[in-house]
Amino acid sequence: MDTLPPGDAFDRELSLRELLGVFASDRLGRHLVALLGDYRLCDEKNEVVLESGNAAVDAPTIGIMLDIEPIGRLQSPANIKTLKAAAGLVEILLQSQMRYRMASRLHEEQVSHDYQRLQQEHAALLKSELKYRTLAAELEARVQAQVETLKTAERQLYQAEKLASVGQLAAGVAHEINNPIGFIRSNLISAIAYVKDISGLRPAIASGDEKKILTAWKTADMDFLLEDFQSLLQESIIGADRVARIVSDLKGFSSIEHGKEERIDLNESIRTVCNVAGSRIQQKAQLVLDLGELPALQCQPGHINDVLLAMLFNATQAVGEQGEIRISTAVEDGDICVRISDNGCGIAPENLSKIFDPFFTTREVGTGIGLGLTVSRDIVRAHGGHIEVESRVGAGTTFTVHLPLKGR
Repeated sequence: MDTLPPGDAFDRELSLRELLGVFASDRLGRHLVALLGDYRLCDEKNEVVLESGNAAVDAPTIGIMLDIEPIGRLQSPANIKTLKAAAGLVEILLQSQMRYRMASRLHEEQVSHDYQRLQQEHAALLKSELKYRTLAAELEARVQAQVETLKTAERQLYQAEKLASVGQLAAGVAHEINNPIGFIRSNLISAIAYVKDISGLRPAIASGDEKKILTAWKTADMDFLLEDFQSLLQESIIGADRVARIVSDLKGFSSIEHGKEERIDLNESIRTVCNVAGSRIQQKAQLVLDLGELPALQCQPGHINDVLLAMLFNATQAVGEQGEIRISTAVEDGDICVRISDNGCGIAPENLSKIFDPFFTTREVGTGIGLGLTVSRDIVRAHGGHIEVESRVGAGTTFTVHLPLKGR
């Protein structure tokens, strides 16, 4: 393709040679030979641009015009009519070349302008991209920091709820431990008195007088004393075992931060929770266990104990005097299901959708912070399960905890 010479084609007039170019000159030369035979095409300075044969110097000549300006001349011995037609052909070709070159220059300038604009836009986009990458990195860091803050706050709230549950346990556990400690102490006081009575036999025994010994034995009522002493020791052992069991059950409640998983017998965990919370529950309700045969469950035992404890306390607060709380377990559709039912006041329909919301509570001020069910739901979800609730006002409520047996 012929190209324009350097410079702006619109700032000066182009010569005949520049307009024709190599490609157009070859094509025009073939047509002029066909029309005229010998010919000579010169520019406005009389310099030969194209020629064929030996056209005589005195051969007929006709001017070539571009628009209204002369640009060259065509010379040939052919008849004047043919020469005029050939000159018209040259002018048409020059007009076409001129328009083509003008259009090319316009297109080239537009493309150059568009390219420069695109380069500027691309540079602006790169700058903007860098800016937003920096903002995105800063935002991600801020979000991560906020997530950590929320996780810390969540752990603190969970710990607060756990401490609230522990607070509710305190009175019951204190009562459970105080009873055996009380009669152990009473038995030890009696034992001290019995030892003193037994020591009182030493002078009679030391005398070797059988009569004195028998008299002292009967006076001290040693037959009853020895029998009762054995009974006191046996009762004290039972009381100490009871305290040891309570302490052992309390060890099952790990910190909310403890995340170690184990395979456990869920029924045994339920019994442990009931033992720990039993005295508090039995003040208001009868506790009935209906535990089916279960396979081992892979879970975080301390967290699951927290869920069971929260559910039990929730049921205890719902029932009135002489109420009933029933806990049953079974395997259903690949899940271990724990149902905790009470015959208490039930939950109003408008509150059913809110019971798992943080801080929602219908209790009196000072009896809870409204996180027990929220924490329980989140713990069960973390184990891949879910909690269902059914309730009817005046008839009671049933919470069903679904825990999957397969891996989470």
